[in-house]
Amino acid sequence: MADNKKQQLTIWGRANSVNVQKVLWCLAELDLAYERIDAGMQFGKNNEAPYLAMNPNGRVPTLVDGDYVLWESNSVMRYLCMAYGENSPIYPSQPKARAGVDRWLDWTLSTLQPVDRPVFWALVRTPVEKRDMVAIQKDVDAEAVVWRIVEAQLATRRFIEGDQFTIADIALGAYARRWLGVEGVIKPKLPNLDRWFAQFAARPGFVQFIAPPMT
Repeated sequence: MADNKKQQLTIWGRANSVNVQKVLWCLAELDLAYERIDAGMQFGKNNEAPYLAMNPNGRVPTLVDGDYVLWESNSVMRYLCMAYGENSPIYPSQPKARAGVDRWLDWTLSTLQPVDRPVFWALVRTPVEKRDMVAIQKDVDAEAVVWRIVEAQLATRRFIEGDQFTIADIALGAYARRWLGVEGVIKPKLPNLDRWFAQFAARPGFVQFIAPPMT
């Protein structure tokens, strides 16, 4: 892959967004060069006309690759793997193996993200004096039900889809960092999840983009 092609990659989005973090981790796994431009929340830009022309949702991240623009973080990861990761095992080419990865990418957005968001916002982005801990614990309990699905999946495999680390582990791992990182609530013991998490916690992309303190 030509260096000048790699240099065309631009990611719009703030570094503390879980969806931006997934893409940055994927870029690190693929060893791709890129430019990142802060956008969203305190940085603004995402509700301005130039950004909305790229991404009408006004959300982050948005990928710009030359004259090609793509939004939706999991779609961005898929694209990066297909366009630049031909020899990378993180997005397998065999149909059944790829479909297995894809289902977890979809599941992360359809099932995990909706129960993660209220817990994360309440325990990370809400001042302590404004937290309703009874309500928050109910949300934690609801999220725990979903993580038990991952726990059961990991009972018979090293990573979420077998012995190989994939972008499904990136998508789930970014949310697992939030789940394992929040404090002051009661969470069930999930030993398979803990073991799985420990396997990738030292990967450079995780250390750089996922592990820093949550904000």
